[in-house]
Amino acid sequence: MTSAYLYAATRTPFGRFGGALAEARPDDLAATALKGVLTKAPGLDPAAIGDVVWGCANQAGEDNRNVGRMAVLLAGLPVSVPATTVNRLCGSSLDAAIIGSRTIESGDADVVVAGGVESMTRAPWVLPKPSKAFPAGNMTAVSTTLGWRLVNENMPKEWTISLGECNELLGEKFGISRERQDAFAARSHLLAARAWDEGFYDDLTVPAGGLTRDESIRPDSSAAKLAGLKPSFRPDGTITAGNASPLNDGASAILLGSSAAAERIGLTPIARIAGRGVCAVEPRMFGFAPVEAADQALARAGITWNDVTAVELNEAFAVQSVACVDAWDIDPELVNAKGGAIAIGHPLGASGGRILGTLAARLRESGGRWGVAAICIGVGQALAVVLENVA
Repeated sequence: MTSAYLYAATRTPFGRFGGALAEARPDDLAATALKGVLTKAPGLDPAAIGDVVWGCANQAGEDNRNVGRMAVLLAGLPVSVPATTVNRLCGSSLDAAIIGSRTIESGDADVVVAGGVESMTRAPWVLPKPSKAFPAGNMTAVSTTLGWRLVNENMPKEWTISLGECNELLGEKFGISRERQDAFAARSHLLAARAWDEGFYDDLTVPAGGLTRDESIRPDSSAAKLAGLKPSFRPDGTITAGNASPLNDGASAILLGSSAAAERIGLTPIARIAGRGVCAVEPRMFGFAPVEAADQALARAGITWNDVTAVELNEAFAVQSVACVDAWDIDPELVNAKGGAIAIGHPLGASGGRILGTLAARLRESGGRWGVAAICIGVGQALAVVLENVA
């Protein structure tokens, strides 16, 4: 069985909810990221792409009808290039990369593009279809931006609480203070702003909708400023708008291939997909699920945490990120050294591709050999990928 390699990665800058990308359709954002990653391989004949695997968490509005295929067509690729769209909520684009890597390893394709998109701004309100025609009463439109909607009455109530309340419970379980959460969040903003200022993200992003830099970053953030924000989910809670990821719009893309495809792609591989992990836990504890997923991926790569020099952990909430780092018992400075989702943003279906591309770039910059990308997923799941630097 051949190995799968990451050859290139790109993403749009991530826009704020209702911000610079509010007028950009998700299928157009997806096409922008897809075209962007292919511009890094100008010698590659797009007709040689064996499959496009795209992630999207919502798929309730303009991102319906297989948004991956829509991206292929809107990007002007040959109509012979196939595409599928996968949904593992926040992990959708990391799942897409995992599926793409397996496709290459099995020999079903030599070149695959994986990616993901989310426009949380443009996520529609939906109305359930009545079981009988012409109901006399009022109908309530339900937002599809984030979280549970149209919940099955047979689902246990404790499993359908808000994402924020889930993480309040997680913070209680592990005794993670508000102060630690705010410090973690402030660090995310400062590191993201520094990475942009130093040019780290210049080669990892392609402009979209006039946006050239992540829109949610607050360079002047500090733990002291964050301490003044009110709790969002409980009157006496620890989670605020400042120590949780915001709502965002954006897309990401990853170019994958076999070693034999290097000449066809016209690039040297950057990193090898060395291990993968998937974990499921009780829905309320979803924020802690990356712990086992990453441990699985490391075991399958044949290494341990002692070998790892870089970690990209999607920061859905500061509390769950701190809990995972504590459980892994690793140096916190290895984690999200270029900022994380609290600052950069978390457009659900695009985040997995962002952290994988950032991880590969960090390994290339530092010369470190091994890195881990991990992401928690609502309703009690997580994914992780181990990359080996081959650049």
